[in-house]
Amino acid sequence: MSLRAGDWVEVRSKEEILRSLDSNGRLDGLPFMPQMFEFCGRRLRVYKSAHKTCDTVNGTGGRTLPDGVHLENVRCDGRAYGGCQAACLIFWKAAWLKPVEGPSERSEGDRAAAGAFRQEAGCSEEAVLAGTLAADQPATGGPRYACQATDLPVFTTYLPWWDARQYVRDYTSGNASLGQLVSGAIYGSYYYFVRPGHDTLRKPFRWVYDRVVSLWGGLPFPRRRGVVPMGEPTPYVTLDLQPGELVRVKSYEEILATIDESNKNRGLFFDAEMVPYCGKIFRVQARVSRFIGENTGLMVTLKTPALILENVWCQACYSDRRMHCPRSIYSWWREVWLERVAAAPPVRHDPVVETSERTKDPVAVDA
Repeated sequence: MSLRAGDWVEVRSKEEILRSLDSNGRLDGLPFMPQMFEFCGRRLRVYKSAHKTCDTVNGTGGRTLPDGVHLENVRCDGRAYGGCQAACLIFWKAAWLKPVEGPSERSEGDRAAAGAFRQEAGCSEEAVLAGTLAADQPATGGPRYACQATDLPVFTTYLPWWDARQYVRDYTSGNASLGQLVSGAIYGSYYYFVRPGHDTLRKPFRWVYDRVVSLWGGLPFPRRRGVVPMGEPTPYVTLDLQPGELVRVKSYEEILATIDESNKNRGLFFDAEMVPYCGKIFRVQARVSRFIGENTGLMVTLKTPALILENVWCQACYSDRRMHCPRSIYSWWREVWLERVAAAPPVRHDPVVETSERTKDPVAVDA
């Protein structure tokens, strides 16, 4: 089954999914996580084909995943994983889904049947729950968790960046437009000449890049170094921003002044994928203080909480060896990179005039 971005699917019943899993709650090495059961019988749209992804465990670059997809707005809530707040986009195997024509809901009787469970299934819910913990538990500092993010190298294989077939699949699956592919190729070509080791070419090529992309309102070269010398403390502020508040992301130049030469502020990396959001307004979605370290499976607690903003994630436009990755990992923000924006006053209407129009707060508005 070849699924494209925008296709409607129905998540198969609990019984069907359990039959597809091995005794450890996995299909081809991909864990079916406990919170995924709540979507059984529901109709959802395909967000993107997950035919490839990025290696956040070992940093090898791109990885390929047969028959994988991401569904719209379906992220891990962390409940089965010690309250992890990373909110990763969930991987789904095509075997767990079936194509449907649209979003129409089924009857309550059909919904109950979809959630039915019989013991002849190949796996049990208890085994799926037990699979959230790694087999090798540490003597101290545990527990060690096992999820789709920590086990990514198990169910994927290495994908060389130069394998052109992945970019063809990006286009045919609806993951990326032709314009996005061309833009990525232009950036990748320039990055080759400005990467470390090409010091004599770096400045003139960056100057050309900035001038060329400015012709159509594009962004300046997004991989520049912070200005704080290594070893010196980076600045921070405490705004106590809360979910629901509006914030403006500071300009790229302002943020460069808050990060050191390794592009970090108190250990948190400012990535090139965050540059497109500079100068724009977003709503705070959550504060992040704990997450599972993908290379260890252990819970990590941030000394200084970070923020997640609504609809602000990696778009893989500037990611070396993993261009156009569909994983959409949330970007994490320091409060020093943001500034609070007062909410717009409510629109007042003439009480005599009836209207069905409603005003909406901005989601991503150019500043």
